[in-house]
Amino acid sequence: MSRTLFTSLAKVAALALLLASLAAPALAQPANVLIFGDSLTSGFDLPEAQGFPAQLKRRLLADGYNVVVWNGSNPGDTSADGYARINEALRYNPDLVLVEFGANDMLDHTDPRVTYRYLDAIIRICKARGARVILAGMLSLPKNGPNYIVGFNNIYPTLARSDHVPLYPFMLGGVYGYPALMQSDNEHPNALGTARMVAGIAPLIEANLSKIRIAAHKAH
Repeated sequence: MSRTLFTSLAKVAALALLLASLAAPALAQPANVLIFGDSLTSGFDLPEAQGFPAQLKRRLLADGYNVVVWNGSNPGDTSADGYARINEALRYNPDLVLVEFGANDMLDHTDPRVTYRYLDAIIRICKARGARVILAGMLSLPKNGPNYIVGFNNIYPTLARSDHVPLYPFMLGGVYGYPALMQSDNEHPNALGTARMVAGIAPLIEANLSKIRIAAHKAH
């Protein structure tokens, strides 16, 4: 190989390496996913590796999504508690936030209009910070009576329409009411139930991560 040809090839290789290094940060930057809710998504009474955030992260990585998943869920929180700490949780600079509150509101028999207002405020704050939001729905227990059930269950589809966010209708869909998927308290998912939750909501999360990825490519 002549010295001239070798030099030319070296220059081409160096240029390709330079272009790759310039493009890599934009392509390799992981998306920050914030799980923001109560005990249903905090991994309550489960080893960390079996909790919802960890299982979701493994699923997303396995499906080819470069993500960091932050656990911003706190057992016992109501929508009011979530509102009180949303600004602190946003320190993770999330690209996507899964908002999951309402079970404790329902158990406390909180006025659905109050829950609506707090969830609406949380969603609006997240969107104002540039994050995409997915709203996880909850359903009332039958014991609360028909009037409360209608008011509470309507919170989530109404919010999703008014705030233009995607809705996962029931966070415990396919899990609640199945003893093999629930802990002994019959309120929280066990590891298998958590895996079922992840399987149910992952396609919606991935669809929104894909939109984030497309937007990032367009921006660069």
